Amino acid sequence: MIRALLLILVLATPAFAVQPDEVLDDPALETRARELSKGLRCLVCRNESIDESNADLARDLRLLVRERLVAGDTDAEALAFITDRYGEYVLLSPPATGSTLILWLAGPAMLVAAGGLAAVYLRRRGRTADRDDPLDPSEEARLRELLRD
Repeated sequence: MIRALLLILVLATPAFAVQPDEVLDDPALETRARELSKGLRCLVCRNESIDESNADLARDLRLLVRERLVAGDTDAEALAFITDRYGEYVLLSPPATGSTLILWLAGPAMLVAAGGLAAVYLRRRGRTADRDDPLDPSEEARLRELLRD
């Protein structure tokens, strides 16, 4: 029973796509590379980090990150190099500045606008339902006739 549970736990862990030939000899650099890779988007898989993706482009990006770190770049310099080359889209969580600020604010703005439109609609609907327009004599006669039946 315990063996089966351990097997399930081992199989349930996320499978990383980093190949053994990509792993750096220096454990500190490898840890930094893994952390950077978790924040970079695979341009093929879209919502997957390059650390999790098996795509060839993700492998190239993982190698590029490791190459920059071995060359002596800081984490910020390595990210800046990759962002300059591939654009802010490569970041899984882009900063809310410049053109991405519009994207960050568009969702909440549309929610507020939809709420405002719903409020206006409900207020107008309530006003028209509350009106007591008197019936003209022919409508009253028709209503009495229908109610008798």
